[in-house]
Amino acid sequence: MSSTAIADHALLSDRHSCALIDAEGSVEWLGFPRFDSPSVFGRLLGPDAGHWRVAPAGEWTSTRRYVDRTLVLETTFTTRTGELVLTDLLALGPDNGGHRLGIGVPHLLVRRLSCTSGQVEVDISYAPRPEYGLVVPLLAFVDGGVTARGGAEWLVLTAPLNLELDRGTARGLLTLDAGQTVHLALHRSTLEETPARVWSEAELAAIVDATVADWRSWSDLHQAYDGPWRDLVQTSGRVLQGLSFKPSGAIIAAATDPKASAGSATGITAIPGCATPASPCRRSGWPRVPMRRATSSPS
Repeated sequence: MSSTAIADHALLSDRHSCALIDAEGSVEWLGFPRFDSPSVFGRLLGPDAGHWRVAPAGEWTSTRRYVDRTLVLETTFTTRTGELVLTDLLALGPDNGGHRLGIGVPHLLVRRLSCTSGQVEVDISYAPRPEYGLVVPLLAFVDGGVTARGGAEWLVLTAPLNLELDRGTARGLLTLDAGQTVHLALHRSTLEETPARVWSEAELAAIVDATVADWRSWSDLHQAYDGPWRDLVQTSGRVLQGLSFKPSGAIIAAATDPKASAGSATGITAIPGCATPASPCRRSGWPRVPMRRATSSPS
């Protein structure tokens, strides 16, 4: 089981499912297409239960925050050669502003990499493990990405770079110069649904902008509090919205296992720098929490 502190995981949500991302840019939990679905990435449960890590190669330091009034996570990595901004989100559906937040979501995890200065070499490790890590899927190249077939799951990774496939894991390095932006994405479907596919850069850029706008429109309607600890209170409200299941409106008990108690071994609800949505911040300076990093660890 993972020894990473709960406070080092950030929550993403499309109000149907959620992802948890640690301070090293690794997706440590993702269940598609519902909160209670078996995990695709589940390294919270053990080292072989799946992950998707995106971080600079070599030494780096980082800070992270939620983009203003959203559940869109932004991590800024600083290396000796440049700066990289990683933006992570679970895509919302078309026309999802205000009270429509979470209708018709595409079951798509988007990761945008933007080099803001200098040059950064990015290390990518993608190891999907459906069914809580019990299935090692068959990976295959397609134009613009990688497919994964394991059980009923059909996963398509959009990745415009050269990857190497080895025993159910894809790895690769990507060098970005100042001003360059690349989008990665993971799309999920089953045999009965419209097949998952590779997405274009233009489509993914539009989805990032729309998802940010949709979360902000919901926040504008519901978050008028302007007293002490305003940022914590409003972020807690968005986390609770993210933990609500759109079809019924019910709030799940925890991000990883809706049947577990929040904060238990398998039930973790977290925002950067905080143990649970309602608990006091564990670190000063939230929501921008510095993360120290000496060397890049093996994925």
